Amino acid sequence: MATVVRVNPVARLRSSSRTPFLQVVKTAVAVVAAVLLCRLVIQGPFPTFAAIAALLVVQPSINQSFVKGLERSAGVVLGVVLATGFHLLLGDGVWVVLLVIVLAILIAWALRLTPTSATQVGISGMLVLTAGVVTPNYSADRILETVIGAVVALVVNALIIPPVLLEPAHLAVARLARDTAVAFERVAIGLTEGWDHDRWHEALVRARALRQQHAKTEASLNAARESLTMNPRGGRHRAILDRDVAITEHLRVLVTRVTGMTRAIQDNTAPDLRADPVVGGIATEVARIGADVRALSARVEATRLDPAGADADDDDSFAAGASSGSGVGDGSALTAPMAVIRPNSRHWVLIGALLEDIRRVREELLGEDD
Repeated sequence: MATVVRVNPVARLRSSSRTPFLQVVKTAVAVVAAVLLCRLVIQGPFPTFAAIAALLVVQPSINQSFVKGLERSAGVVLGVVLATGFHLLLGDGVWVVLLVIVLAILIAWALRLTPTSATQVGISGMLVLTAGVVTPNYSADRILETVIGAVVALVVNALIIPPVLLEPAHLAVARLARDTAVAFERVAIGLTEGWDHDRWHEALVRARALRQQHAKTEASLNAARESLTMNPRGGRHRAILDRDVAITEHLRVLVTRVTGMTRAIQDNTAPDLRADPVVGGIATEVARIGADVRALSARVEATRLDPAGADADDDDSFAAGASSGSGVGDGSALTAPMAVIRPNSRHWVLIGALLEDIRRVREELLGEDD
């Protein structure tokens, strides 16, 4: 019998996560400051445009606030100019308001404006025509209100502890490195214990999950970079972010390799595979790879996010230390590539594929060229 899942429509109104309280406070401060400043600069009705601009421009990052401010201001200018022109030509009837809204939609589409700017053109035109007597001074004041509100919101967002989203991204990189190490160690254990097809299938599913985890890590890094753009606190953190980005790019290659190795073993495993002496040596090498990647994860986790306390000798990428022959850890566990003089006739395809993967992983870890 099928189970009927009832979805509460009201639940769709709620977000899965709560907006940081600091951002709520900054939004409130920006609105109040923008309104008070407009009352001092502009004599007239309540500065609605300034309040709306402040509400919309305070964003999670300063760069996003700057973009929102530009989008908001451009939409308001276009909408106010459009409404003022049609008011002077045709008056302020209901049909004039509808005409301005329709034209605003078409103009925004023709100019390929962003959704924020496109929506703002029509809203601004409608508000100007319905708020009262429209004059050139009135229109200029509304534009000035918007600019004041956007600038105040940007300043407030920059001065009151601008957000830095480096920590979630940094931890995501460390987790990805740790889970990649576990995947290599899982391959080594499976080869040593002689897993059957079902066990290897389970290992393959878990290895493939690393691709999605890598994508989420890249998204966290992009969010961190966004938070550092135009952020006065960003300069101290960019070195760590650049290092994390480089590490994540190397991990992308390792994730691909460990997934391929797991898939190859699942497709070609046999009951006597464990007895092959070459396979034992391969398991040892894969275990050493796992140890090196696990050491990298520990080093990433140990890196302090305050660059003033960070280790000045930290590598900028996996390739650091390649000139001295060392790997990613303090002392690489990787040995020289294995040499197989007489491959097993039953398993030579699998053994050759695994040896090639080990060689490529070793080059990635040591920063050697193909």
